[in-house]
Amino acid sequence: MTENYRPTKAVIDLGAIEKNLAAFKERSQGAELIAVVKADAYGHGAIEVANRAVESGVQFLAVATPDEAVYLRNHGFQTKILVLGATPASFLPVAQKEEIAVAAISLEWLQMAAAAVEPGLLPLKIHLKVDTGMRRVGVLTEEAPIAIEFIRQHPFEFAGIFTHFATADEESGELFQRQVREMKSVIDQVDDPQVLVHVSNSAAAIMHPELAYGAVRIGISMYGIAPSPYVEEKMPFKLLPALSLETEVVHVKKVKAGETLSYGATYRSEKDEWIATLPIGYADGMLRGLQGQDVLIRGERMPIVGRICMDQCMVRLNEQVPVGEKVQLIGKQRDGLVRIDEWAEKLGTIPYEIPCILTKRIPRMYH
Repeated sequence: MTENYRPTKAVIDLGAIEKNLAAFKERSQGAELIAVVKADAYGHGAIEVANRAVESGVQFLAVATPDEAVYLRNHGFQTKILVLGATPASFLPVAQKEEIAVAAISLEWLQMAAAAVEPGLLPLKIHLKVDTGMRRVGVLTEEAPIAIEFIRQHPFEFAGIFTHFATADEESGELFQRQVREMKSVIDQVDDPQVLVHVSNSAAAIMHPELAYGAVRIGISMYGIAPSPYVEEKMPFKLLPALSLETEVVHVKKVKAGETLSYGATYRSEKDEWIATLPIGYADGMLRGLQGQDVLIRGERMPIVGRICMDQCMVRLNEQVPVGEKVQLIGKQRDGLVRIDEWAEKLGTIPYEIPCILTKRIPRMYH
């Protein structure tokens, strides 16, 4: 067992993930849940999250890449697995052997797949991706009838059909409504109960339960993060954040008035100040743009001052504290709370990105 000597760690509450999934199960009125564990489960740890999802009754996992799918199979997962992104010809015989479903993302891809599959193996499981508005991958709506017919005429298993909404996390506008209409017209052409229909991501599952169809894909909100401020305001149930980030003070010193801190001398103390050094930096995913972000010490907010270094950063204290004092970077401490959303706002990005940028150097601890 590897021992972690540095006190910096991400703590993952698997119970929160289980409760979030249960809330989505109830919201989706019996539709199957597809737990999206791509990108190492959005930085939370794919194996541990997938294990808890399966233990809680989920029997369908989704990933972004072929390698992520094989990784799950190699760790013993026998559930249904779907690769949401592009897959090369070289992977398709592996997908047949491992019973991994893949996304058909274009008419050209289907032609390639028909030539690449190995006879004698199980039919390749295909979920047809329909591009109703994202313009990322997928057959266009007008191409869907051709794709459906092609799948049925070749040695594939037509396992599912899906799309992805571009603006489901915003107040419903013309693009969302157009995507819904286009996808419904395609679904009507399938007319086969054996083909699993899944169109909803987390935001759509929250805001539009009537679009649950056969399954819903739960990604970011499985981890307790709302897809957008708009959705968070409208939430019909409470999401429980799964990730917290913590460390300890490793050094404390009193800095005199007028002295500068860290690279570039961008911070100058206005008076004598107690400064604590924390063992976390941009190599851990605590990017330099977080200068000025608050952390929690003894439940009180205290700001990061000076430029964040590769491995360390400094915090201005309200009072002297000892080495070893606990520091909460994300999450709750006493009556204080630092939300992932704060980091996202500070960095000019979305909350999805924050757990994904926390590097492997930060160990994940589970409870």
